[in-house]
Amino acid sequence: MGSRISRAAIYDVLNAWQVPGVNATLVSLKAVKAIDVEEGTVTLHLQLLDAYQDRADAIREALAKAVGAIDGVERVGVQVEWERTPQADFKNLLTTVKKCFVIASGKGGVGKSTVSSNLAVAMAAQGYKVGLLDADIHGPSMGMMFGIKEGPDATPDGKIIPVEKFGLKLMSIAFLIDEDRPVVWRGPMLNKALTQFLGDVLWGDLDFLFIDLPPGTGDTQISLIQNAKVDGAVIVSTPQDVAFLDARKAIGLFNTVKVPIVGVVENMSSFICPGCRQETQIFGHGGVKAAAERMGLPFLGEIPIDLAIRQGGDEGTPLVAGHPDSPQTEVFMAMAARLAGK
Repeated sequence: MGSRISRAAIYDVLNAWQVPGVNATLVSLKAVKAIDVEEGTVTLHLQLLDAYQDRADAIREALAKAVGAIDGVERVGVQVEWERTPQADFKNLLTTVKKCFVIASGKGGVGKSTVSSNLAVAMAAQGYKVGLLDADIHGPSMGMMFGIKEGPDATPDGKIIPVEKFGLKLMSIAFLIDEDRPVVWRGPMLNKALTQFLGDVLWGDLDFLFIDLPPGTGDTQISLIQNAKVDGAVIVSTPQDVAFLDARKAIGLFNTVKVPIVGVVENMSSFICPGCRQETQIFGHGGVKAAAERMGLPFLGEIPIDLAIRQGGDEGTPLVAGHPDSPQTEVFMAMAARLAGK
């Protein structure tokens, strides 16, 4: 009997069913821990934030009905393990910063650091006082992207003076460590280092501070949000659906800690051929914009792939600084103007 029940059908149901009030499926929230199928009984083992406990009965009833409709299913059990929702104990270590935006993604490899650095340079080019903090401790790339080899100076009382380049104040763990040595710090040490980057760096009076967050949705991101008065989050995704599923997890995190999403960016939107300047949509195109609109989130813009972006990152000159007339620079300038208007 048990063999007749299709696990794929169960997975499809869980992948399509959205948690009430969250706008995300159980699969995209990574909430499905196990599915047991025995005879005609299906038992779902879920792990959800206790913030959703108020709709526990609705979740159980809806899943029992949806999974119960699958061929061969006679009984449905839903076991939920409640995970503590991070408590927002907010401190503001950035008292001289007018607006703070975090740049986030649910997964690595979507070009978040490229977006952060060019967005910050574009904002500074529009006359604002701008800082950029590279908070990606394990994969810091700002040293290379901005061509910075020397470390920052410190004051006699141990405060760090950020490095200045392209009109920005910059800080990154990459400025303080040997680039050939991996960073093996764990949770509490990471959180302490990031807290220091907020409170012990002399950012001075800034109109905007951009924080390039590590990918993912763990304690490090939450700790950082709790110690900076974050005004909004910019979510970076690529056109592939799977990347946006991960971005949704990041969106869920910001909803939980009450940080508004001020924009969604589709990076690597299409490829501009360096020879003929023709645009080719390698990864599909427009999916992120459509998903953002469905979720009622502001869409900031689409950034095509251009070799100049990669070359600029490798050579230490962000595209916006090195190619002020390029189509991508135009996109970054428009996104910065839109953010400044928020």
